[in-house]
Amino acid sequence: MKTVTFEQTGSIGSIVLVDPPDHALSRTFANDLLAAVHEASSSDIRVLVVRATGPNFGTGGFVPEWPGKDRNWFRTFIAEVNQAYTAIEALRVPTIAAVRGQAVSGHYELVLRCDLIVAADDATFTWVEANTGMAPLAGGVQRLADRVGRGRATAQVLLSDSLTSAEAERIGLVNHVVPGAQLDAAVDRLAERLATGPTRGYAAVRALFKAWSGGGVPSADQLTLDLTMDLFESTDAQGAFAAVKKAAETGGSVIRPTFAGT
Repeated sequence: MKTVTFEQTGSIGSIVLVDPPDHALSRTFANDLLAAVHEASSSDIRVLVVRATGPNFGTGGFVPEWPGKDRNWFRTFIAEVNQAYTAIEALRVPTIAAVRGQAVSGHYELVLRCDLIVAADDATFTWVEANTGMAPLAGGVQRLADRVGRGRATAQVLLSDSLTSAEAERIGLVNHVVPGAQLDAAVDRLAERLATGPTRGYAAVRALFKAWSGGGVPSADQLTLDLTMDLFESTDAQGAFAAVKKAAETGGSVIRPTFAGT
């Protein structure tokens, strides 16, 4: 039985964690997640949602699997988790995490691999590593600091305090907080908006953010022209330019065009 699946509805793809209530982060989970990402990358989706069934997004690593294993087994397991997570970041389409209930440690790190985070009002974000003699293992420290600043990230990781969704929104970790019953609908609306947007333009923006995260403003500056000049002749951009020109000539307003993603 799979613990993670890929689903597609039109231009919207979903990676769904389907082993509630904990969605145990095991080697099976890592393998299933990577397979689901491969399905997503081979599809024609224009946006990807990462969501979970049941009350929680996920409660972290499947610790009962660990005792008796050696460091080489554990290193390979963590490498497999990171491979699956990095594959999500490598997609050329926008990604959204839909979070309800608990997002703990490894699952919190999965959330941080997505571009946008929408949370239910009951969502919490927690690190447990400081209470277990470990450290976050799947890129969580640096990605949290990238989103909310080093000081806030340091305090949360070292103190192992849980963030509520409201607190997470206040510090810029979460983009939107909605009532739990409205989470799926809110995420679907956002996904539909992105799915009808300029896919190539989104890809360029995401690449610039990655460059900035890796090397700051100078790194992003070096890539800007290479990433964006081809967009000028794209169907999306030329259609938008024509709409602006027509509005200027007729005195009308520009209506958001439908993008072809080309």
